[in-house]
Amino acid sequence: MRVVVTGAAGFIGSHVVDAFSAAGHEVLAVDAPGRSPTPDVARRTWARVAARPGVVAAEIDLAAHDLGTVAAADVVVHLAGRPGVRDSWGAGRAVAERDNVLATRRLLASCMGRPARRRPRVIIASSSSVYGSAGRRPNREDDPLSPASPYAVSKVEVERLAGLAARDGLRTVLLRYFSVYGPRQRPDMAFHRFAEAALDGRPLPVFGDGRRTRSFTHVQDVVAATLAAAAEELPPGIAVNVGHAEPVAVTDAIGLLTGVLGVRAEIRREAPVAGDAERTWADTGRARRLLGWTATTGLAEGLADQIAWHRELRALPGGVGGRPPQTGRSEEVRVG
Repeated sequence: MRVVVTGAAGFIGSHVVDAFSAAGHEVLAVDAPGRSPTPDVARRTWARVAARPGVVAAEIDLAAHDLGTVAAADVVVHLAGRPGVRDSWGAGRAVAERDNVLATRRLLASCMGRPARRRPRVIIASSSSVYGSAGRRPNREDDPLSPASPYAVSKVEVERLAGLAARDGLRTVLLRYFSVYGPRQRPDMAFHRFAEAALDGRPLPVFGDGRRTRSFTHVQDVVAATLAAAAEELPPGIAVNVGHAEPVAVTDAIGLLTGVLGVRAEIRREAPVAGDAERTWADTGRARRLLGWTATTGLAEGLADQIAWHRELRALPGGVGGRPPQTGRSEEVRVG
């Protein structure tokens, strides 16, 4: 099978490329690492991806370049985009519109331009943020959408475009990822910044009171769901939650992580960020029925895996003061 993975220099994308390559598929890895918020990190990951056997790497900006090569596949796994609720406000709104909405519109149009029998199946990364905050039960895929940030709004529009393409004959599938973590996590993400601060002995600023809950989902569980979606003939335009079924409060996650590290963290409270959900909670019944998938990695096990990766990075030559040379992190760590 010929597979195209967009966003291949990213956190999830690089793992998905690894999995398809390991399974013996022909993989075209696509990204524009220079557009990453942390381009040094992206380029290092990009070099690693390009070195995998059976992988061809192509630097393509989905919002600007010709996409004929991208559309010429059996399956396109579209993971490229500009992530992050916090950075999507202000000037970030236009960036999310370009890298999420415009890029997806152009990708879908290119796939639709193929002869009907040669159009790829398109697996598209969406986000739990489209729901807003969960209520007293987990969110189901047919719940009303309530985006609370420009990033979430861009993902709702991506889903709308995928639905229109499905009605026109393109086999699209939307995977709503929930709070993904694990090795190679982006430097701006909570557990990455948290682990680095704790290892440095710095305080951990926490947005709000720390009671916000998340369906934290390990990246290898996400990869398994993504590959399953690529292998199945699903109803065109369908959305599927990909998240751990048991939400965990931020304060409890902090306790698990510091327990693995063997440290006692100092926490400093900060004001909540606009658009951050109070609770994300995934109903995974549809994923079980259609993909035979459930998240199997508990948070303690998953955090131990991520922390081992941080420690490996710190042991690499070129680090300063034991720190990994490529994290690109700021001096503050925010968890929320």
